[in-house]
This record gives sequence, C-alpha cells and structure tokens, in this order.
Amino acid sequence: MRTTKESADNGVNVEALLGAREALTQSPEAAQFVWRARNEWVRGTHSRSTVEGFFGLGAEQRHKTTFGYEADHPELFASEDNGATPVELVLAGLASCLTAGIAAVAQHRKIQLHAVTATLEGAMDIQGILGIDGDVRNGFSGITVHYRIEADASPEEIEALVAQSQKRSAVFDIITNPTNVTVAVN
Repeated sequence: MRTTKESADNGVNVEALLGAREALTQSPEAAQFVWRARNEWVRGTHSRSTVEGFFGLGAEQRHKTTFGYEADHPELFASEDNGATPVELVLAGLASCLTAGIAAVAQHRKIQLHAVTATLEGAMDIQGILGIDGDVRNGFSGITVHYRIEADASPEEIEALVAQSQKRSAVFDIITNPTNVTVAVN
C-alpha cells in the first residue's frame, strides 16, 4: 500500500466532470435529463431492450452505439433462459452505478485502484410474484453489496470511497427511495 498520493490513473477524467458540474451549476436547466429504454417482447417471457438516445444538456443526445439487453426467466419457471432476469439486471445496474462512482471518487482523491469487484445478492420470496401469498412483497426484501477493492489506500479511505459512491449513486437512490412510475397503454 502506497501512502503518497501524487497522482492516479483510473481512467476517469475528473477535470471534465468538475467542469461539467461547474457549468451545470451556472445553468441548472441543462441538468434536466430524460433517460430512455425501449423493450420488445420476443417470445414467452423473453424480451429485448435497447438503449440508444436520451435528452440532456437541453438537446437530444445519442450514444456511440445502440446497446442491447436480453431478459428472460430461467427454465425452472417454464421459460427458455435467453437472458438475465429483470431483477438480475437491476442488481447489475446498481453494481455498475456504485462501481463507476468508486472509480470517479478514487480518481478525484488521487487513489490508484488496482481491482474492484462487487458481488450483489437480492433476497426475494417469489410467493408474491407467483400470486401464492398476497402479503408477500413482489420485489427484493433486501440487497447486499460486497466489495473487494485493491487500491493504494487505507481501509478507511476505501470505506470512504464506497460511502461517497453510495451517497451520489442514482441507482442506489432509485432503489432505496420511492419513485413515481406511470404506466400507460397507447
């Protein structure tokens, strides 16, 4: 473990992030974003989602490429197991958001990361979603996130990285706080 923190290269352009933060502080209307995903049913419980564009900085934006995600249920639910379950995709989203935050905060604090691995588990009683017991919640009863982080930092500094990432994570906020969801049929 190295104790001097002259520089770190975790692949995060902190100067650009801080510049964006400053610009959005001066123009808060540009901070209004709308993220989008499109989903199409394939067959059975299999569906395919794509992500390609979003609204931000006052205009329509496009990713460099269209991203695709397969979702299905495992064979033990009489499905074909053509992709991760939707709840597993939620866990992957949470892991990705928290890990991105760890990298950004580490870069800003000049902490060199060597390895970051997150293992997530979401506990669920499926009696709710199967309609067996109406008193059982359909979603997770709890999520556990375990990190293994190798970095040129003390255990306290690593815990602080994780805490700051959790504090600023959009997906952590979405999962831990109520979000209004409107469902419409056209």
